[in-house]
Amino acid sequence: MVVNSVRKYFVPSAIALAAALGLAGCSGAETPAAKSAPANLVKEPAVAGSPALLRLITSEQYVNTLVHTFGKDFKIETQFPPHRRTDGLLALGAATAGFPAGQIEQYQRAAATVAARVVDAGHRDFLIPCKPADEKKADAACASKFLAATGRMLYRRPMDQKLLEEAVTKAGETGDRLKDFYAGVAVALEGMLIAPEVLFISDKSEADPNNPGQSRLDAYSLASRLSLFLWNASPDDMLLKAAESGEIQTPKGRARIVETMLASPRLEAGMRAFFDDMFGFDHFDNLAKDPNVYPAFTGVTVQDAREQTLRTAYNFLITRGHDYRDLYTTRETFLSPALAALYQLPTPPYWVPYEFPADSPRAGMLTHISFLAVHSHPGRSSPTVRGKALRELLLCQPVPRPPANVDFSAVENPDPRLRTARDRLNFHSENPVCAGCHKITDPMGLALENFDGAGRYRRTEGGATIDASGRLDGKEFTDVIGLGVALHDHPGLTSCLVRRMFSYATGANVRDQTTLGYLNESFTAEGYRIPDLLRTIALSNAFSRVAEPYTPPGKTVAAAARTEGSR
Repeated sequence: MVVNSVRKYFVPSAIALAAALGLAGCSGAETPAAKSAPANLVKEPAVAGSPALLRLITSEQYVNTLVHTFGKDFKIETQFPPHRRTDGLLALGAATAGFPAGQIEQYQRAAATVAARVVDAGHRDFLIPCKPADEKKADAACASKFLAATGRMLYRRPMDQKLLEEAVTKAGETGDRLKDFYAGVAVALEGMLIAPEVLFISDKSEADPNNPGQSRLDAYSLASRLSLFLWNASPDDMLLKAAESGEIQTPKGRARIVETMLASPRLEAGMRAFFDDMFGFDHFDNLAKDPNVYPAFTGVTVQDAREQTLRTAYNFLITRGHDYRDLYTTRETFLSPALAALYQLPTPPYWVPYEFPADSPRAGMLTHISFLAVHSHPGRSSPTVRGKALRELLLCQPVPRPPANVDFSAVENPDPRLRTARDRLNFHSENPVCAGCHKITDPMGLALENFDGAGRYRRTEGGATIDASGRLDGKEFTDVIGLGVALHDHPGLTSCLVRRMFSYATGANVRDQTTLGYLNESFTAEGYRIPDLLRTIALSNAFSRVAEPYTPPGKTVAAAARTEGSR
């Protein structure tokens, strides 16, 4: 699949671009990650690979690309339309993303802001590698030098000569008309920033010379897939040079590149993006609590609760390389002034590492305010919502939606004699229509009832002592600490992570059991350490091979056009 095959649908106008975007809907200290790669403990079986896709770039990927290309001054505030969560990940919705035509203005505003900033007096001297002979006239040679180098970064591969010539012509015509070379360059750059080659991530395949009859990602698509997976941004100069030389397609070369990427500070942005997606933290964007019920829960709390878990996950799992399962039992975390009030702890002056004491009721991510508050109602806790989140987000076990005619009165307007959530849910679950789903959510969710809807610890509810006992798939426990241990030991916890991470890495909902079995076996052999899993995925044939048959160059455009038309 190639971008050029759909370029005929893109013309330089807002209406045409909006229509084209709719096609996607139709269709330093060394860390454990930076150490030298260990020998692969499990042999990868023969696999077909993953599908080639056409995906819409995310807001974060777009902004990260701008920052990597132009510098920190270009970390603009923009929010593209959200993708639809698919099989537990927003990243998978990028292949079916669409939005109303009016929202193209968001892309154009962002592009105009960036282009104007690139050519302003404070940035042009170090971003544009040449000076025009006359600032009041077009200068094709200088414009071409800048646009070609910039286009290579934005397009994730060298610009097609025809596209470069079109951009240089546009810069020249505008520069002469406005008598301003830099204004002309800005107009050309703005057009590039909303070009389909930039906004869409197009996987291109080629025949695999080492495996006749099979296909693989071409070098530039492989560079993009690696960079979007590990860094959540387009490839940098190092990766593009490795693609240009062909080094990225050799086992030794790709291993060197992956180790360099795992050791890079940019890994943090990539892994935070993955955890944010996997944990469903996009719900924070609309999270609100009743201020009369939870006065200490503020907008700052919302930001810090999200940050606490992301900071903990990255430090614990990537920087220090601990067993993934221990994230659900560890008492180590971070604390901010805004969170201290809800955790009922002394207020620190700023973010600090913190470890809950051995007698604390808090241990593991399930007792973070992020999980507890997001999976609750505005004015009360919800064992059912929390249990459902645990099943779906962490164990990859979908919970059926409730029937349309369910009577929620027992929960919404409970009998005053039903003082605790357990009492109300037991009464509610007497309805056989409800009992089936509640049996798979409530026994875990009730173990979290010692925490209210804002995540604050409590011993009683309605004057009655809370019973926080429960069970998870046959394993019983007496409190949330026991729930964390049960989750730690549940085989679905690690297999779910593997499935989510490989799907995130490829952008596709991959269900190939041979591939998943290999990745699970490797993850187990490596001690459930995420840096090793990242390496295994990035170096696997399943990551770089393309499942669909290779299409000869003469048929690429037609085949891709048919593919787009069928989406």
